[in-house]
Formats: sequence, structure tokens, C-alpha cells
Amino acid sequence: MRTRSGPRAAVAALAAALALSVAGCVPQDEPDTPPPSDGGSAMEQLGELTVATAGSMKGYSRDHFPHWRDTGKNCDVRDSILQRDGKDVKLSGCNVVDGRWESVYDGRSAADPSEVDIDHMVPLANAWRSGADEWDDAKRGDFANDTTRPQLLAVSASSNRAKGDQDPSQWKPANRSYWCKYAESWVTVKHYWRLTVTSAEKTALTDMLEGCSVGSDS
Repeated sequence: MRTRSGPRAAVAALAAALALSVAGCVPQDEPDTPPPSDGGSAMEQLGELTVATAGSMKGYSRDHFPHWRDTGKNCDVRDSILQRDGKDVKLSGCNVVDGRWESVYDGRSAADPSEVDIDHMVPLANAWRSGADEWDDAKRGDFANDTTRPQLLAVSASSNRAKGDQDPSQWKPANRSYWCKYAESWVTVKHYWRLTVTSAEKTALTDMLEGCSVGSDS
């Protein structure tokens, strides 16, 4: 089959484009590469975060971050994360009643959902000191129930409570192989929610990210 080339092909292509334009359709070129992911790499996102001193805890209460939101009859966001992060999960309706969980923070295993905590990657109190004090409770609720970003994680109760509201300059998972993922997730959450970091926090995150293969699971 012969193909058109030269001036005739150009004229034909122009005529086709004009016809589509008149009809209200304008052909778009296919991109050679997919668009960059929102915000770029973790190191790039970290560089875009505002560095500021930690704010006051005045007025803070977990009640200002309403959670967990309902996700069905007798279940909520906590159940959703338990189901996502667990293995051999058993449900009663949509309520998680059994399964197996391994905490990426310390490698501890649990077979009872009551022994598992749902950690906020960026703790609520840390968020408050980083700018969330200026939000309304509805936005703080969106933050506390964010299942789209890596903000919620099923971990051992002991590791969650050891972490408390500390940032990576004050606490890191005992499982060093998770440090890259931990730093990436922390930065992703802070970048999306436009929260600030302290200078010590930024230094710790930079140290954790250096040498990491950004985007990996390690």
C-alpha cells in the first residue's frame, strides 16, 4: 500500500485538521512520555517545603481531627486500613475481626486486630504545630482520615506509642530497611497538605533519603 508524502500529504493533513476544528474537535498530539508525577520526587518535594520553627500546642485537641470516619455498617476507616494492610483478613460485614499483620516499623506480628494501631504517618499533634492549627475541623478531619496519601498505616501498638508525635529527627522506625519508605511517605504527606518542617526535621529527612532509590518499597 502506497503512502502519501511531500506537499500533497501536508495539504491533506491540513485539510483534515481544519475539518475537525470546524466540527468542534481538535486532534491532540500524543505525549512521548507520561507527565511527571504530582510534586516530583521525595527529595524535590522536601526542597519545596517551608522550614519554620514548630508552632505552639495551644488549643490542640485530638477532637479537632475527627476520626475514624464511617465506611459502612459497623466499620470505619480503621477497618479499611486493617483490611488493606493485613493478610487472611476475616470480616463480619465490613468490620475486621481477624487476620495477620506485620508491623513495618519493628517487624512484630499480630493476629488480633485489637493489638494493631493505625498510625498517622504525620502525627496529628505534629500537623497542628506545622500549620494545621489554622485549618477548620473539616479539613483536619480530611487529614486524619486520608487514605489516598501514605498517611495511615497498620503497625504494632508499641511502635506507634513509642513514636508518639515525634518527627524523624526525634524518632525513626527500629526497622532500618524501612527508613527510605518512611521518609518518602512523611515528605509526601507534608508536601500535599502544605505543612512546614523544622530545620532538624529537614536534615533528618535529607539524611534518610540520600542514597535511597526514590519510589522503591525499601
